[in-house]
Amino acid sequence: MSHHADLTPSVIQGLGWIYLILAVMNGAWAANAGKQKADLRIVSAWAVFSALLGMLAFAQIAGGDQAQNFSIRMPEVVKAGIDRLANPIVYFAGSTVLFVVIIAARKWLVNNTVAWVILNLMVLFLALSMTDYDFRQIVGKPDNVPIVAMLFIVAFFTWLYFKRAVDNDDRRAKGLPLFEQVENEKVLTWPDLVYTELICMVVLTAILIAWGVALPAPLEEPASAVKTPNPSKAPWYFLGLQEMLVYYDPWMAGVVLPSVILVGLMALPYIDFNKLGNGYYTFNERKFAVITFLFGFLPLWIGLIILGTFLRGPNWNFFGIYEPWDVHKLEVLNNVNLSQYFWIDGLQRPMPVAPSGSDGLTQALYILLREAPGLILVFGYLFLLPPLMAMTVFRRFFIKMGFLRYMVFANLVLLMACLPLKMLLRWTINLKYLVAIPEWFFNI
Repeated sequence: MSHHADLTPSVIQGLGWIYLILAVMNGAWAANAGKQKADLRIVSAWAVFSALLGMLAFAQIAGGDQAQNFSIRMPEVVKAGIDRLANPIVYFAGSTVLFVVIIAARKWLVNNTVAWVILNLMVLFLALSMTDYDFRQIVGKPDNVPIVAMLFIVAFFTWLYFKRAVDNDDRRAKGLPLFEQVENEKVLTWPDLVYTELICMVVLTAILIAWGVALPAPLEEPASAVKTPNPSKAPWYFLGLQEMLVYYDPWMAGVVLPSVILVGLMALPYIDFNKLGNGYYTFNERKFAVITFLFGFLPLWIGLIILGTFLRGPNWNFFGIYEPWDVHKLEVLNNVNLSQYFWIDGLQRPMPVAPSGSDGLTQALYILLREAPGLILVFGYLFLLPPLMAMTVFRRFFIKMGFLRYMVFANLVLLMACLPLKMLLRWTINLKYLVAIPEWFFNI
């Protein structure tokens, strides 16, 4: 991508429409707050904010040809600071911290006013960021536009879950009936439900037609072996897997881990011993299940999709959201296998190699000896750690599940944890593989 700092009149006018929509939303919010007899100062503040957004919107829509004098941009110091933090370690650490904050501050975040302020900040951040050319190039790609929408949709439904869960937990604590028991209005399938579904189908069809007309399809030139895209990215729903390929061998990242995810989801109803939370939202009654699922879904799946979509550029290097995608950028990484760390760096001796002319069995024994540190570590992780956890942190789970169900559960948890652990090892000590046996096409 080439770097171009200037805005165009069409971009400024488009931002004006975003500000206008935001102004209308905040005007409606102020009006609703007034109807609910909220504090007059709060209502006035929202009304003033809406009016300011409206004036800004009309100024940009009417005067969009003044691109060279446009000054409402994301400050350069902010962009430089964000780009300086552009590395996988900061990204994943920040995602994990944000996840912890969401869990810990859920009762505060479900407040309607707090959620509305966060939504405004998200939209304003997006609008200001769109004044940067490189950000627009990434976010404005037809392939990436649905991902931007997905972020807002995921945020909304995560908030909605916590809203309902916190409300039900408070009802439980006060001895009141659950929300689902109070708001349990039933409607007939015909005509009520079918009529509603028909309206949704027509509206969604109209939106997709308008989307297809307004946004050009991302069709590229015919595939050629002599000219490949850089970066070459999978569809958005496979970007998480593509990011996992950075840290694991293809058979592990593309076959084993996805299969474990599918089998684990199918096994959940059979290994779950907690009968609470069926048919209603709750957090306190299913803390471990909710936290485990959300950690696997938000930081480890949605987070990897965001990383692969917006932050992975040419040569699969990591770029800041305002940084130009320079095809000549090349970060040299010296990734080392665990066997090399153990034999060469630790014991200060060469790695075991079978004598020249050895038979197949001898060569296999030398290979196993060479990779013994990694094999022992993997064996201990999958077979020795679960019993240790059963005697300590997961003692209650082991008692209620029994041996077989507990071992399935423990290995599912450990296999989910192996991704962030392997990412951490790559970032800290440049560890490539725990077990590296290229002779057998087997790497972990």
